[in-house]
Amino acid sequence: MKYTQFGNTGLQVSQIALGTGNFGTGWGHGADPDTSRAVFDAYAEAGGNFIDTADIYQFGQAEEVLGSLLQGRRENFVIATKFTNGAVPNADRLVTGNSRKALVASVEGSLKRLKTDRIDIYWVHHPDGVTPSEEIVRGFEDLARAGKILYAGLSNFPAWRLSRAVTLAELTHAVPIAAAQFEHSLVHREPEAELFPASEALGLGVVTWSPLGGGMLTGKYRQGEKGRAEGLGGSVFQPENSAQRTKVLDTVLDIADELGASADQVAIAWAGTHGAIPMIGPRSLMQLTSNLGAIAVALSAEQIDRLDAVSSLDPATPVRSPRLWAGDVTPRKVVA
Repeated sequence: MKYTQFGNTGLQVSQIALGTGNFGTGWGHGADPDTSRAVFDAYAEAGGNFIDTADIYQFGQAEEVLGSLLQGRRENFVIATKFTNGAVPNADRLVTGNSRKALVASVEGSLKRLKTDRIDIYWVHHPDGVTPSEEIVRGFEDLARAGKILYAGLSNFPAWRLSRAVTLAELTHAVPIAAAQFEHSLVHREPEAELFPASEALGLGVVTWSPLGGGMLTGKYRQGEKGRAEGLGGSVFQPENSAQRTKVLDTVLDIADELGASADQVAIAWAGTHGAIPMIGPRSLMQLTSNLGAIAVALSAEQIDRLDAVSSLDPATPVRSPRLWAGDVTPRKVVA
């Protein structure tokens, strides 16, 4: 595993993050504690140090399982969690959303479940359509001053709101908005229009989720598997529902054959060429092992061009120049 500086922070994070949405069975689809431990330990043994979770994942179980797994090795990992949705089904309106009240209630709950005294990166999970950026920025500052969070981030926010929040934090000398998180894959390239350029210009660390399109880019659904397509009610899933997506998957499979790799490894490797930290969310040790094989996949310039071309949102858009894994070539300090 390689490591790279995360945005303008001093954090050195691994080139792949581990998402823990499958730690627990509170949603009726996930991994039991023993399987979660096996996944976590294997990720750590591979050199991974960036763990992402949320209070809503498995209705709090993901944080609880993770808290147990961290005992005795807390300082070996960057722990990121999110708030907005609450940790129980049908959570009260006063403890959901982005308000300072929800923020304070949520962080206290997450700290208890994670069995830690502070959170390394605390994300707003998504905008609530109500809370102004000023309230979010001030809430983060209060938590940072109290020593309960170290860094603040925004997940699933549009580029203009990222820019506003970063600027407000700068002008008020509040804890900086240090990171952005959003969906990105070969079948969801919309963030390349604004979110990636904005994040780069603002110096944000970037984490991208669902690099496999909810599993679609593995090709497993062509074999009759259900997985994410049905396991979570079809949420966070990109179906193979267009001619272009069929061509994308065909190309991924072709390149996987050329490299002697698996389709998931090709898709994750491509996602890693955008300067972001792709986040995987395996439900089994087998899935984790396969996903981590992406770090050994070296896509050629020609292969990247083919993937870019077949997945382009606009056929008239020129193919982007070849990119490398975050951490391979960067103006920031890289630790091998």
